[in-house]
Amino acid sequence: MTPEIIGLLMILAMLGGIFIGFPISFVLIFLGIVFGYWGFGELVFYQLTLLFYSTMMEQTLAAVPLFVFMGVMMEQANLMERLFNSIQQLLARVRGSLYLAVMFVATIFAAATGIVGASVTLLGIMSGKQMIRSNYDTKLSAGLIAAGGTLGILIPPSIMLVVMGPILQVPVTTLFAAAVMPGLLLAALFTCYAMIRCWIDPSLGPPLAITDRLDTKKKIWIEFLLGLVPPAVLVLAALGSIMFGLATPTEGAACGAAGSLLLCAAYGRLTWENLKDSLVKTLEISVLILFLVAASSFFGGVFARLGTPTILVEFLLDLDLNRYVILAIVMAIIFLLAWPLEWVPIVLIVVPFLIPLMEKLGFDLAWFGILVAVNLQTAWLSPPVALSAYFLKGVVPEWELSDIYRGMAQFMGLQLLGLILIIIFPAIVMWLPGVLYK
Repeated sequence: MTPEIIGLLMILAMLGGIFIGFPISFVLIFLGIVFGYWGFGELVFYQLTLLFYSTMMEQTLAAVPLFVFMGVMMEQANLMERLFNSIQQLLARVRGSLYLAVMFVATIFAAATGIVGASVTLLGIMSGKQMIRSNYDTKLSAGLIAAGGTLGILIPPSIMLVVMGPILQVPVTTLFAAAVMPGLLLAALFTCYAMIRCWIDPSLGPPLAITDRLDTKKKIWIEFLLGLVPPAVLVLAALGSIMFGLATPTEGAACGAAGSLLLCAAYGRLTWENLKDSLVKTLEISVLILFLVAASSFFGGVFARLGTPTILVEFLLDLDLNRYVILAIVMAIIFLLAWPLEWVPIVLIVVPFLIPLMEKLGFDLAWFGILVAVNLQTAWLSPPVALSAYFLKGVVPEWELSDIYRGMAQFMGLQLLGLILIIIFPAIVMWLPGVLYK
């Protein structure tokens, strides 16, 4: 049996193991050893050592636990709840004011943490009960919360972009700059859609009840500034230092982590219990991601050594299709794989095999990386898996899962529209990197 066929069997075995429910990291390592030994003998053990070591020595990945810690500490500081409540009061007389508040906070929080589960959960806790009391439409409310929570995948400093940079061999700073405009575009699409729906049908988002409004505008503005300015300054300082070349991603992440610690202390939320919980949560998330990165790197190295990716690339090129048709096929495959798989194995296993194809088709790799990020963001909203639905259902049990699914389907359509716009107008992605890194 040829090595290329062994590689195809290896992929099928991986999908089977994941669908059965085995831990992804151990599936990748076990299959890499078994099929690697079958395909090219004892060399696989040297490859295992080399790839694990090179992954652990990758300096850019040191930013991952620091960004995770920054996001967890920002969550502990309770600033987002203060910001949400103040925006809600400032826009009390506006139809759909809670939708505006959710998207504003979601965008700010996305820049503070790239953890989708944390974002959706926090937004659901803050706004779900209030939306029910205010008689907001369940489907539109659930869809907006879930869609807003997924922005953390894309808006810098995104953990996924930190991991993707070394894979694409594109500077993380370039990916961060490239992701800013697409992230704001999607946030604008979500907001405009919700507000237009409220303008057409005011019952979808009635103004805040008079009994729930506060009369003291001064106090509301103070709460708004206290909730907005500190996290915004922290995120802009950490992100700005990275994007303008003043610090490496790891150094910027370290400054952000230290700043979030000081911010939590300044707001009186830094206790030993909170710090311990934050460190444990950071450890759990970081180990999960980084071990999976190492396992995926080994699996991908074995797969590449077997030669299967070259055969697949040649097969797609031999189809003699328009390059955008091939791109559409690739995007469809990634979208389908994102149902059973997390973003980490897709970024670390699937994307490396597609890089030679994208280069031969003449596509910019930074632009392609953002397309993958938006695509994976869309998959978080697509039934039947749609993990965002389960996060939201857990914190707002009053909403039926079927209604949450219907709400997310609307915003999944907006995500696809955003993806199409980025493909048609590449300048949405490439303009800011072009301005910053001429």
